[in-house]
Amino acid sequence: QVQLVESGGGLVQAGGSLRLSCAASGIIFSIYSMGWYRQAPGKERELVATITSGGITNYADSVKGRFTISRDNAKNTVFLQMNSLRDDDTGVYFCRANRFGYVINYWGKGTLVTVSS
Repeated sequence: QVQLVESGGGLVQAGGSLRLSCAASGIIFSIYSMGWYRQAPGKERELVATITSGGITNYADSVKGRFTISRDNAKNTVFLQMNSLRDDDTGVYFCRANRFGYVINYWGKGTLVTVSS
């Protein structure tokens, strides 16, 4: 019933850019905090960026200044603009939705980003 569908991944050369999208359905999107996480080959899933229902953002140190998270509540969509990509940005990027104070997290299936150098 709840669906988070990521799109926008692909193969890009180092220094290039990609814009990821996550379209949500089955939730009241405007009251949920949203986030992007990634999992590199052989590594654990890690936080990339989050944005609260009020628009407050948080970023992993490794992506600060390069990535921007944003949301469009009218379209039930969260975005991740990725610039100056490096080969260590490679991984599967997952979208997450969470309502503050609640235990349930919803996850998308992920979209693959491959950065070549």
